[in-house]
Amino acid sequence: MTQESTAVRAKAQGCPFSNTDYNQDAAVYGHYEQLEADRQQGQFVFNDTTERGFYMVQGFDDVVAALNNKNFTNDVTSALNPDRKESSTFYPQELDGDVHTKFRRVLNPYFSPVAVRRLDEFALPRLREMIGEIKRNGSVNFVEDFAIKFPAEVFLHLLGLPHTDVDFFLRDSEIMLNSLFNGDRDAGAAANKRLLAYFDIAVAERRDNPGDPKTDFLTRVMDADIDGRPMTHDEVLAVCLSVTLAGLDTTRSALGYVFYYLANHDELRHELTENPAMIPHAIEEFIRMNPLVFQAGREAQSQQDFRGLDVEAGDVMWLGMASANRDPNKYPEPEKFVLDREGINAHVGFGGGPHRCLGRHLARHELRMVLEEWHKQIPNYRVSNADEVVERGGQLTLKSMKLDVLE
Repeated sequence: MTQESTAVRAKAQGCPFSNTDYNQDAAVYGHYEQLEADRQQGQFVFNDTTERGFYMVQGFDDVVAALNNKNFTNDVTSALNPDRKESSTFYPQELDGDVHTKFRRVLNPYFSPVAVRRLDEFALPRLREMIGEIKRNGSVNFVEDFAIKFPAEVFLHLLGLPHTDVDFFLRDSEIMLNSLFNGDRDAGAAANKRLLAYFDIAVAERRDNPGDPKTDFLTRVMDADIDGRPMTHDEVLAVCLSVTLAGLDTTRSALGYVFYYLANHDELRHELTENPAMIPHAIEEFIRMNPLVFQAGREAQSQQDFRGLDVEAGDVMWLGMASANRDPNKYPEPEKFVLDREGINAHVGFGGGPHRCLGRHLARHELRMVLEEWHKQIPNYRVSNADEVVERGGQLTLKSMKLDVLE
């Protein structure tokens, strides 16, 4: 399906056009301003900035319906890069239907609330140690040296891998994630190869020395039953790579936006410091305002009238979770942070439908731990490079943010 043919159909339906390139970097919250402008154009908007173009689904009810629409499959997972040619397959993100359900059933126990809480024995002492070091130093590049490093160490622990390998993972996962959008594709392919080689060795070691599948992630995956057969070696590697990449970047994104906001809103920061019981409520509102993934891609498999939009097979769909979470028909004054907002748990900050974020319990738990422990030791801080803070396009995150500890 070419952009030209799709654009002709979009125009014939009276669909407004957007030429906003969401792959480009912007100032903090710049992409949200662009999203608001596109939402005001109409219910559905056709964006012509990619080779195939895509329909932007923006309203809350429309996005929820699209997330649950079986005609919209994960043959495309990003509207901004629908035809990426990485050598890896991402499981279970790229699967649909019964096969996706069977893979999720294998992974769900490791990301349940109970399983996540078992990480505290490692995560809490390490977190307190990291925050203490930041307090002693008096400043930190929050995004690069904390917001990605802490989740990475926790994730390696979850997988049963040494957290001393964190620098290797951070380097190559960053290269690979950047390559998915505007980065160097060759460098991304090389990083992908190195990560798969690492997991290949780890899986081979587990085959020789299996752990308890109830507590050891790699053993669990290798012993998993999919349609009466074990996972293939390539499937095991795909799962390991997928959950690692998905878990690192999204938590970093959430932490960056949360701490940027709190550094600039003293009253809310003081309230959460003095009343940590409100932190879970704050996390939901933060994720509503800045979801971990601001858009998901899908591909239509057949012709369909989707809530008044004529969709043909091969059309790329942008499912705008960030737009949905700021839909004024769902949330009054959606641009404002409201700590006790009514109905906040209905947000789609973790997606929705069968592909709802596998790691949502882990993300919530990590955010709660960080907010509680950080503000016990460092209740006051400021952004010291505010003029330099930039929002990465493609998959939103703050690229760099320095925090100074205040007395």
